[in-house]
Amino acid sequence: MSLIQFSITPTTPRSSPSFSSSQAHPIAAAIAKDSFTNSSPKPSSRSSFSRSLKVFKRNDCAFTVRSSLDTVGPTATVGQVTEVNKDTFWPIVKSAGAKAVVLDMYTQWCGPCKVIAPKFQELSEKYLDVVFLKLDCNQENKPLAKELGIKVVPTFKILKDSKVVKEVTGAKYDDLVAAIEAVRSS
Repeated sequence: MSLIQFSITPTTPRSSPSFSSSQAHPIAAAIAKDSFTNSSPKPSSRSSFSRSLKVFKRNDCAFTVRSSLDTVGPTATVGQVTEVNKDTFWPIVKSAGAKAVVLDMYTQWCGPCKVIAPKFQELSEKYLDVVFLKLDCNQENKPLAKELGIKVVPTFKILKDSKVVKEVTGAKYDDLVAAIEAVRSS
């Protein structure tokens, strides 16, 4: 049995939160229910299912409904650190949109990297509005590490709108927290 998750977001310029169909929000429940009752019988392919869940209107408000089946490509999980490589890094950063992205650039042999790794995980659990990634700067990922201008490990790059806006070099926890706070408040 597969679980399909829905993300319902206003398409009108309102500062309203996203709702999951598992929450007891009346608009979300009505839209999720309508998406099945108003669509054709069970679609046989992912693309036809995606097309059946687009824009719905309720009480002069338009909402876009997306299912978990709409997700294509690499993704990051909120509240966790996601391992990336040269192929998955930029797609995840671009999908983060306006969210801050913190990248831990480390190596397997680096002592300070091993010390700060659990603290980095704790930060990912604390700041749920930030995407946390880690990149092993091995031979395979050398082109990306070079593109990002890494000179020492660990290096933390903080990106917003796919651009590096802050950098912290070394296992400096307090500096990293301050940089994350600064980017989140900007």
